[in-house]
Order: sequence, then structure tokens, then C-alpha cells
Amino acid sequence: MDERIATPRLESPRTKITGGSVGIAGGQTGIYPIDSPGVWQLIGRTPVPLYDPQRETPILLKAGNYIVFKSIGEEEYREIEEAAKKGAYHCKSYPKKEGDD
Repeated sequence: MDERIATPRLESPRTKITGGSVGIAGGQTGIYPIDSPGVWQLIGRTPVPLYDPQRETPILLKAGNYIVFKSIGEEEYREIEEAAKKGAYHCKSYPKKEGDD
């Protein structure tokens, strides 16, 4: 993560962060997979559910995955959200390249 956007955690937790919310804590980014309390600074949300017990593989991400966050507009967000609900959206996956950190 670019250190210019690093930010500390909140002093006290929010009682509910919506699943799919993207946040920053210190020099890390992360995604809340389900609704839960949290202390990270929120910067966005993904329209793709990270956890779906109805999917063949319920958990979308695996330990060690690298994620690229891409800014999208509301219309594209809604389109992806609808496609994901129908099981018609598939995330792109790329192998890690030498020197990627």
C-alpha cells in the first residue's frame, strides 16, 4: 500500500461495518467479509461478496492473495452487484510476478 494514504485505526470501534467495506489500518488495507464491528478507516466497498455459503467455493479470497482496488462509478457498482447475485460475475485472477510485494 502507498504509505501516503496510511492512517491509524479509530480510537473506538464502530458497532457495525457493512460486509464488503474496504478499509485502511496503519499501512494495510483489508475488506470486511461480513457485517461486523471494526476500527479501520473506511475508503470504499466492493460489490462482490467475499463470503457466500451458496457458492461452490464459499470464501472468495485465500491467504496470500494480492488484491488490486479499482475505483468504479455507481452504475458499474450496481451492474457488478447484480451479476454477482446471479452468479454471473467472476473476479479476474493473475499470478504473482517476481518482485511484487
